[in-house]
Amino acid sequence: MEYRFLGRSGLKVSVLSFGAATFGGGNEFFKAWGSTQADEARRMVDLCLDSGINLFDTANGYSNGLAEEILGKAIHGKREQLLISTKVFFPMAEGPNDLGTSRQHILAQVDASLKRLGTDRIDIYHMHAFDAFTPVEETLDTLNTLVHSGKVRYIACSNFSGWHLMKSLAVADRYGWTRYVAHQVYYSLIGRDYEWELMPLGIDQGLGALVWSPLGWGRLTGKIRRGQPLPANSRLHKTSAEGPPVEDEYLYRVVDAIDEIAKETGKSVPQIALNWLLHRPTVSSIILGARNEEQLKQNLAAFGWNLTPEQIATLDQASETSLAYPYWHQRGTSFRNPPAV
Repeated sequence: MEYRFLGRSGLKVSVLSFGAATFGGGNEFFKAWGSTQADEARRMVDLCLDSGINLFDTANGYSNGLAEEILGKAIHGKREQLLISTKVFFPMAEGPNDLGTSRQHILAQVDASLKRLGTDRIDIYHMHAFDAFTPVEETLDTLNTLVHSGKVRYIACSNFSGWHLMKSLAVADRYGWTRYVAHQVYYSLIGRDYEWELMPLGIDQGLGALVWSPLGWGRLTGKIRRGQPLPANSRLHKTSAEGPPVEDEYLYRVVDAIDEIAKETGKSVPQIALNWLLHRPTVSSIILGARNEEQLKQNLAAFGWNLTPEQIATLDQASETSLAYPYWHQRGTSFRNPPAV
């Protein structure tokens, strides 16, 4: 396994990490992702540790805390071998203060997450989304206190806009508070918007990318192709409306290119899509999700080999999309404003 620094921090994380959103299946949305229970979760954790994975990602909002609880059981007795990443933002109850990143909600939820996970600290604590109703100063002051208390080791964010992130970093710098070291982002061969604003920001400010849904919300599994119906067990049947929009023809064009490279390499569609991400700037770790052990083993095989520069160029070209403003205009000033990739 390869290990990379998480942004400009001194923390090293495995380039592949495990996402526990499939643990629990506590409601219809998460059942579509998976419903792994404790016994299989333990086997999957052991499989990850044996492969060299040291980072396990979850969130308090995954199945309303059930995913954290099952992960806690699965890592029992192995805590010192791994890093835990979890998150706060989404509603955990119906009260007016049971959501967001206010001091009230963060302090209540960090203790609840620690209890469910069965641990005394969270290694990477993410703000799962930006809270426009809570002052950035309140959120960051609270997080700084948690770091100094030892309950949290590093802080990160997820799904922020560029200005959300830059404002947060500026406020942290102004007061000398702990900075975000990572940004958990959606990024895939069929979802390259991250490259427009957030990747250059990550390079400039030293933030590592932790990539979620690297297979494009289940579209790059190798089971979706032109002229074929969705597989019976695809999560897209129930969750496509909540995920990133992808035009059919664009998806098929990218999958066609992957299929050609699959013939050359003997690798699967998901393995190629994951390996492509390992070559991208700022990427510290790719979060793998898996419904079962066999799927996990297949995804782990994305590491240990490399696409050629020519194959990467083929995938880059096939997955290119029209840029929004001002990014298309900035291409004309690349002599003073070079692109991140």
